[in-house]
Amino acid sequence: MPSTNKSEWEENTLGPVKNRFGERRERFETASGLDIDTTYSPEDRSGAADADDREYPGEFPYTRGIQPNMYRGRYWTMRQYAGLASPEESNRRYRYLLSQGQEGLSIAFDLPTQTGYDSDHPLARGEVGRTGVPISSLADLEVLFEGIPLDQVSTSMTINSTASILLAMYVALARKQGVSLDKLNGTVQNDILKEYIARSTYIYPPQPSMRLVTDTFSFCAEEVPRWNTISISGYHMAEAGATAVQELAFTFANAIAYVQAALDTGMDIDTFGGRLSFFFVAQSNLFEEIAKFRAARRMWAKIMRDRFGAKNPRSWMCRFHTQTAGVTLTAQQSENNVVRTTLQALSAVLGGTQSLHVNSRDEALALPTEESVQLSLRTQQVLAHESGVSDTVDPLAGSYYVESLTDRLEQTAFEYIKRIDDMGGAMAALDNGFQINEIHESAFKYQRSVESEERIVVGVNRFQTETPPIEQLQTIDRSQTERQLARLAKVKQDRDDARVASTLERLARVTAGTENTVPAIIDCVEAYATLGEIADVFRDAFGTQQEQSPF
Repeated sequence: MPSTNKSEWEENTLGPVKNRFGERRERFETASGLDIDTTYSPEDRSGAADADDREYPGEFPYTRGIQPNMYRGRYWTMRQYAGLASPEESNRRYRYLLSQGQEGLSIAFDLPTQTGYDSDHPLARGEVGRTGVPISSLADLEVLFEGIPLDQVSTSMTINSTASILLAMYVALARKQGVSLDKLNGTVQNDILKEYIARSTYIYPPQPSMRLVTDTFSFCAEEVPRWNTISISGYHMAEAGATAVQELAFTFANAIAYVQAALDTGMDIDTFGGRLSFFFVAQSNLFEEIAKFRAARRMWAKIMRDRFGAKNPRSWMCRFHTQTAGVTLTAQQSENNVVRTTLQALSAVLGGTQSLHVNSRDEALALPTEESVQLSLRTQQVLAHESGVSDTVDPLAGSYYVESLTDRLEQTAFEYIKRIDDMGGAMAALDNGFQINEIHESAFKYQRSVESEERIVVGVNRFQTETPPIEQLQTIDRSQTERQLARLAKVKQDRDDARVASTLERLARVTAGTENTVPAIIDCVEAYATLGEIADVFRDAFGTQQEQSPF
């Protein structure tokens, strides 16, 4: 007789087989440590928070997608994160990628640019152009976008501590190109809180840094209405070791802090809420990642509507960019990375991402070559045009497992957020080292599971083979650095020093008061004040943040 419920099936059908033959291991779990049952049925959703089998795409709480027809209307934006050596070399790479079918630019900046130092600063020595493009002044950005009209591309800038300075440069360049600011389309990451938690390219203490974030919100709401003013990132916390649950919880706890900070300045939530965006990782645990993206949309819709009272449905929509997991790339058997990133990209597409970057096979060793970047872009194009996964919306909806996992991820992440709320919010929790400690503990558990071979990494702790090194790794030509330094020297020689000094003095006065800093920064960059000089104004006013470690 067929079983009438899951308990009966477990006892009469599953039990005898398990007792006789056993299973591969005693316990199965997701990467976040959530138990995985043998099978799932409708009973596994009973009692789940707000479980509703009648949810539809494009409607609150957007579990199944923010648009009714998703990729049937248009594909996700295909980006490849890039920046290297110099503005000239990066411009060449961008134009190459656009010619290969890339639809949006995603700019990687070098460490000096990220931390507010010009390329000629002593602390920048050896780092210019190593992890991204160096930008010291508006002159560099002019070269970076030579031949690329700003009203015809969507540009994502992965920059945080100096985000308002890079945005100001982009605005100034648009004006020089004659492009109306309401035509600009793109995103500035501008997510400073995750820097204190996971990445450490901060400059100033958290409180004044939050002012620069909300100044950007306010300026763009009035002047650059199509610009996404922040990309609140779980990606970097996941790369540091956060589980999927922690990625959701810590990302949204930070987002809550940003929203509250903006509200505290007097802004109306629906004037900026629709321009908040997110950035998540796509790891290799396929179903957990798909469920994570679905849970993220549902969580953010509830946070914005029910917690903050946003009225505009656009403010409820969790729009996010996804990048495959850099931390999973291995130097051993690097060709395996192609398989890993394809699997991860598939999870992002099945999960309903708005934008996607696929890492390249050689990035465990160096910045990617043109050939490997092209293959990563082709991975997206094959998924879009050949796999059929984009032909229907949320194709895994109704999967008992995926739906149950979506519910559990949401519930567990909200429990984490409640703990953070009880501490006084994300910034108070940060002062206590809570997020850092939790991520370090998760990273330690993961590493221990790899070393014990409880978790298998193919080619690393099992199935090893001798493989030849990758040939033709990307290298940075010293002449590119010299060209960058020469341009910076020429800018400083040719500019109007009195005008530079005047704009920097005005910025210092604005910073000492309560006026929005962005217009004053724009004046500075249009006078060809450098990024380092502008950052130094803020250093003098705000001080610098010392490293905070829980150990």
